[in-house]
Amino acid sequence: MTDSLLAKADDERFSDLFRFDLFWHSPDQPPILTELENGHTITATNVSSYKGVRVWEVPALPGSAVEAQLDQAIAKSSTNRLVIFHDGEKQVWRWPSRISKGGGVTSRPARHVHHVGNPDPRFLAKLDAIRLPNDSLVDVNDLLSRVRAAFDVETKNETKRASKLMAQMYAAVEKGYLAGSNRKKRDHEISVTLARVLFLLFGDDTEMWKAPSGEPVPDLFQDFVKDHTARDGSDIAQRVNELFEVLDTPDAKRGGLAAGLGAFPYVNGGIFQERITLPTLDSDFRDAVLAASAVDWSTISPAIFGSMFQSVRDAQTRRELGEHYTSEANILKTLNPLFLDELRAEFDHILTLQKGRRQKLNDLWKRIGDIRYMDPACGCGNFIIVAYRELRDLELRIMDALATLTDGMQAVALTADWTHTLKVTLDHFYGIEIDEWPARIAETAMFLIDRQCDLKMKERFGVAPERLPIQRAATVVVGNALQTDWQQVCQASQTVVIAGNPPFLGHNTRTAEQSQELRRLWKRDDIGRLDYVTGWYVKAMQYFAGIEGRWALVSTNSIVQGEPVATLFEAVYSRGWKIRFAHRTFAWESEAAGAATVHCVIIGFERAAESGCQLFDYERPDSRPNELSARHINAYLCDGPDVLVEQRRQPMAPDLRSASFGSRPNDGGALIVTPEEYAMISEDQIAAQYLRRFVGSRELLHGQERWCLWLVDAPMAHLSQSPVLRERLLQCRQHRASSKRKATREWADRPHLFDFNSQPSTAFLCVPSVVSEQRDYFTAKRFGPEVVASNLAYSLADDDGLQFGVISSSMFITWQRTIGGRLESRLRFTNTIVWNNFPLPRLDRQQKRKIIEATAGIEEARREDPRSLAEQYEPGMMREGLRVAHETLDKAVDRVFGLRQDKPSEQERQAALFEQYTRMSEPH
Repeated sequence: MTDSLLAKADDERFSDLFRFDLFWHSPDQPPILTELENGHTITATNVSSYKGVRVWEVPALPGSAVEAQLDQAIAKSSTNRLVIFHDGEKQVWRWPSRISKGGGVTSRPARHVHHVGNPDPRFLAKLDAIRLPNDSLVDVNDLLSRVRAAFDVETKNETKRASKLMAQMYAAVEKGYLAGSNRKKRDHEISVTLARVLFLLFGDDTEMWKAPSGEPVPDLFQDFVKDHTARDGSDIAQRVNELFEVLDTPDAKRGGLAAGLGAFPYVNGGIFQERITLPTLDSDFRDAVLAASAVDWSTISPAIFGSMFQSVRDAQTRRELGEHYTSEANILKTLNPLFLDELRAEFDHILTLQKGRRQKLNDLWKRIGDIRYMDPACGCGNFIIVAYRELRDLELRIMDALATLTDGMQAVALTADWTHTLKVTLDHFYGIEIDEWPARIAETAMFLIDRQCDLKMKERFGVAPERLPIQRAATVVVGNALQTDWQQVCQASQTVVIAGNPPFLGHNTRTAEQSQELRRLWKRDDIGRLDYVTGWYVKAMQYFAGIEGRWALVSTNSIVQGEPVATLFEAVYSRGWKIRFAHRTFAWESEAAGAATVHCVIIGFERAAESGCQLFDYERPDSRPNELSARHINAYLCDGPDVLVEQRRQPMAPDLRSASFGSRPNDGGALIVTPEEYAMISEDQIAAQYLRRFVGSRELLHGQERWCLWLVDAPMAHLSQSPVLRERLLQCRQHRASSKRKATREWADRPHLFDFNSQPSTAFLCVPSVVSEQRDYFTAKRFGPEVVASNLAYSLADDDGLQFGVISSSMFITWQRTIGGRLESRLRFTNTIVWNNFPLPRLDRQQKRKIIEATAGIEEARREDPRSLAEQYEPGMMREGLRVAHETLDKAVDRVFGLRQDKPSEQERQAALFEQYTRMSEPH
C-alpha cells in the first residue's frame, strides 16, 4: 500500500491518491485563478475534500512570495487546506501554521518538500497518518488532528513549550509567598493571576489590542513587561498589580496612569474585577512571562488549558476531586453524536437543495442560536470550549453560504453589523465546577476561544466584532453540582443540551460524604456499587423532568456492568429516556503528562431515540471506534431489548448447578502450605495424610502449586499427636481469637476447620474470579473432590462435565462480557449476576451428550499441552487441537440457542442471549 501511495504522489495523481487510497471525498470547489504581478495567472485546483478540509494542487513552484499569495486566495474558501505545489521533480506540501521566532511570532505554513523518485519514509509516514478508515466516517476534528500531527510540527511544539512555561510561572509566583501563608488564599490568588496572564498573552497574539486609529497593536503585554519593569524583577509584582487594576477601570475613570499602562483597554467581564495583591516577586517570574510571550498563543486551543494547568496543580487535590482533563477527540465522541453531527448533516443537505436554501439556512442559523449548553462538571471548561467552537464554526459556514448566495464565491461581507448578527454567543454556555481553580480557567478560556473564532471569521470576511470591553460571558458557577439547583444556573428547556465528564470515583473510592450525597439523590439507604457519576444521572433526569432534552455523560464503565446496571437504568427507563448513542468501553486519556487512563463509556439520551441510534465499539480500549449497526441500544450497550439482569440466588436454567465461593481458611496462613514448606510437612506422617492441593484463581490459571491442611475428618487424636498440626492449630487459634470481627473470634475454638466450607463431594468445576478480557474463552477447570478450591475462586459440582462445557463456550463468555462486571478491563465472574442469570435453554438428552463429548475433547487437548492454562489461552498462542475442540463445543451450544450458522458474530450471540433471557425471565 505504501508503494502505491508514493507512486501516485510521484505521478501527480493527487485526486486518485486522496480519494481511492486515503479515502477522502471528491472535490467540492471550483478552480481558483490568481493573477501575478507579471500579468501571468496560476490556477489552483481542488482535488479532494473532507468536511471542509480541502486539498489543492498548483502545477508550479513559483517561490515563497507567490506561494503565499496563492495561499491567501485559497484561504477565502478553505480555512483548513493542504496545498501541493509541484513541477514534476519536486513537490512542496504546505499546511497553515504559525511559529515563534525570537521574541515575536511569524506566520508561515509548515512545509514538507518531497523529491520525486525519493523513497522518503517521512513523507510516507505523513500520508499514512492522514489515511481515513474505508468503512466508517470520521469526525472533521479527528481529521484535522491527523493532518496537524503529520504536517504541523511547530504547533505541537508550541503547545508542549507553553505547558512547561505555565508551570514555570506558577512556581515563580508560588515562591513569593511566605512560609505559613494561608494556602487556600495563596492558591486562589495564583489561579487568578495565571488566568489573567493567560488572557494577556493571548491578547498579544490575536489582535485584541487596538491603537486609537483602530489598527492592531501586537505584543502590548510583552512590551509592557520588557520595557516598563526592572530587569531584576524587583518591581514586577507592583507593575502587574497596577496593570490588573487598569484593565478593570473604564476609560472615563482613568487618570495619571504610570508609563506603559495607557494603551491597555478596559476589559470588563469579571476577569480583572477582584482586587488581589501579588507578593514580592523576582526575575524568575519576569523571565517566565517573557519566555511565554514568545509562544504563539493564537495557535493553541483553549481546550488544552485544563491539562496545561493540571501539570502544576496539587496531585492530591486532583485525586480527591476525581479530575481527568480530556482530549478534544474524546470530547467530540460525546458532542458529535449528541447534537453536532445532526446539525452539520442538516447544513450539508440544505446546500444540495435547488430551492429554498436561503430560508432553510436562516432557519438552521436560528436553531443553533437557540441552543443552550451546560456542563455540570465542567472542570477547566474543555466541553463548553469545544461545543462553543464547533457551533461558531457551523455558524461561520452558514454565514459563508448566505453570503455566497447573495454575492457569489467572491462575497466578502454581509450587510448587517457583525456584532449583532452572530447568534452563537458566550452567554449561551454554562458550567458548574466545584473547585475555583479550574472554574477561573474555564471563564478565561471561553473568552479566548471566542477570539479565535472571531479571527476565523475575519480570515473569511475581513472583519470581526470588537469584544472589548467584554459585554457577554459564559456562566461558570463554583459549587457542588450534586447540591446545586441546575435550574438556577440555566433554565431547562427543549433547546438545552447537557454533556460532560463528571468525576471518576467508583464505589470503593468515593468518600463518606459523597456516598451520603448519592443516598440523598437516589432516596435509598443501599446504594450498592453505584458509581459517584450516577448522581449526575439523577440530577439530569430531575432537571429535564417533563421536558424533551438531550444529555450525555462520560462514565466509568462500571455503570453498564454487573450489579449497578439494573438500579441505574430502571430509573432511566421509568422516566422515559432512551439511549440515542453510546460508546462501549474505551480508554479515556488525559492530555496531561502522566495522567491516569480510565476505562469509560459514553451514553447519550433523549426521549425519542428509536430511530438513528449509534453504537460505537472498540477492538481494544486504546483503538479507534467502529460504528456498529444498531436498531435499539439497551443498558448493556448492545443492540437488543431493554432487559435488566438483577441478582439471582439460584440458576434460572434447570441444567445449571449452583456456584459459590470456594472454601475460606481465615487462618492467618496457619492451614496453608507453600511449596517451600511442603517437604517439611510431609515428613510428619500424620499431617501428611491431610495435605490437599489448594487451588484459587492464580493456581488454576498459572499452574502454581499450593496446599492446605484439610482436617474436616481428622480424629482429635491426630490433631494432638502431630507436632506440626499442634503448632499450626495454635497459630490459627491465636489469629482468630485476636480478630476484631466477632464472627471470626467465634471460630477460634475450631482452629482445625475452615470457617467457610463449600467443598463439593464429587468432581467439581473451579472458576477463576477474574480473567483477562483478551481471551476467547473463559478458562475454568475440573478437579476431583480431593482438590480443595479456595475462596479466591468459585466452585460448583460437575460430575459429568456439562457445567464445564457451558462455561467454556463462546456463548457464555459473550454473556460474561456483556452483562458481567469488570476489574479495570478484566472480566469478573460472579454467581449472582452472571452464572445464575445465564439463560441456557432446557437441554434434552442428545444436547447434553454433544456438549459433554465436546468437553472431553477440550480436556484432552489441554492435557497434551504442558503449558499453563493462561499460556494455552494466550491470544494468538492457542494450539490447533484446542481451538478445534472449542469450535466443536461452540457448535453444540450455539445450536441450543437456535443459532444454525457456523461461528456467529458477537452481536448475533448477544441477540440470541437477550431473546432467551427475556423468554425465561418472564413470569409464567
